Amino acid sequence: MLSAVMQATRPAHPPPTLSARDLEFSWPNGVTLWTRLSLDIPPGVSLIQGAEGSGKSSLLKLLAGDLSPRQGSLTIGDVSLVAQPQTYRQQVFRTDPRGAALDGFTPSTWFDAMSRRYPDFRLAALPDLVEGFSLNPHLHKSMYMLSTGSQRKVWLCAAFAACTAVTLLDEPFAALDMPSIRFLKQCLQDAAQHPTRAWVLADHEAPEGLAIACTIQV
Repeated sequence: MLSAVMQATRPAHPPPTLSARDLEFSWPNGVTLWTRLSLDIPPGVSLIQGAEGSGKSSLLKLLAGDLSPRQGSLTIGDVSLVAQPQTYRQQVFRTDPRGAALDGFTPSTWFDAMSRRYPDFRLAALPDLVEGFSLNPHLHKSMYMLSTGSQRKVWLCAAFAACTAVTLLDEPFAALDMPSIRFLKQCLQDAAQHPTRAWVLADHEAPEGLAIACTIQV
């Protein structure tokens, strides 16, 4: 059984963007990841930190509503995953760079699909994001043709354009070139100042030079 040790520093205000209460989750084989897991994610940039295989990605999936807890509650503001699952999921964007679900898309067609899924998606923000991540030459290529780093850049462009209340980024710096790492840090530095939205990174260590509002050790 893996346990989650919560070590979070939370500001006195504003209120949390996402709250989890008494979550319990087990895999179908009976392996339990969490029991009575509670946490508050404040606005700004937070970090889920742990070694490989510690459950970081699984926790992101749980917070996104992509995995169903055995019991407990997840809320974003006054929106509950149990009571309003569609509305809740429209307020969360999660990157899944290891998946193959996008192989049939090009970046351009996937961005269009995301703009229909997320009510506040800003197509107008994409040109600057695409340029910042040097994706212009790849917009009309099938995703399976792109390198791992370029696929991650596509996910990141959509993540920042989605304008969701909660954005969950799984190892966002992995496989990126240095100019893209610098651009991502700039985007996250801006995100760290947002008064209501929360960005949650799952990674082995905190990015250098980035203000972290909350750290969750797993």
